[in-house]
Amino acid sequence: MAHRRGHFTANDLLADAAARDVHVGRATVFRTLDLLAARGQLERIDLPSGEHAYVACAPQEHHHHVVCRSCGRSVEVADAGLQSVVGEIARRSGYRIESHRLELFGRCRDCVKSEE
Repeated sequence: MAHRRGHFTANDLLADAAARDVHVGRATVFRTLDLLAARGQLERIDLPSGEHAYVACAPQEHHHHVVCRSCGRSVEVADAGLQSVVGEIARRSGYRIESHRLELFGRCRDCVKSEE
C-alpha cells in the first residue's frame, strides 16, 4: 500500500498478492483495510463509479481528497473553509453534525497536460 501512487481497491491488493504468489484471503484484506481506516492510516473514498477505494493518509487534522479520474493520483487538501459551511448547515438544520468527508474528482495537472 505504501508504494502506491494513487488510490487502490481491495481487489488491487488481492491481485498484487497473487502476482507475488502470496496467499491471502479476501476477508483478511477487508478486515485489514477496515482496521487501518479506523486507525486513520487509510481513508476510504467513494469513486464516481460506485466502487470503494482507499488512499494512504498521514495522521493530521481533518482533510479532504482530490482524486484524478485519469491516473488515480490523490492529493490531501486542507479544510479550506468547509468547517464554517458545515457549522452553518448544522445551525440551519438543527443537526449536531459529527463527521463529514468530501471527495473531489477531476484530472491532475500532468494528465491535463498530456491530453493537450
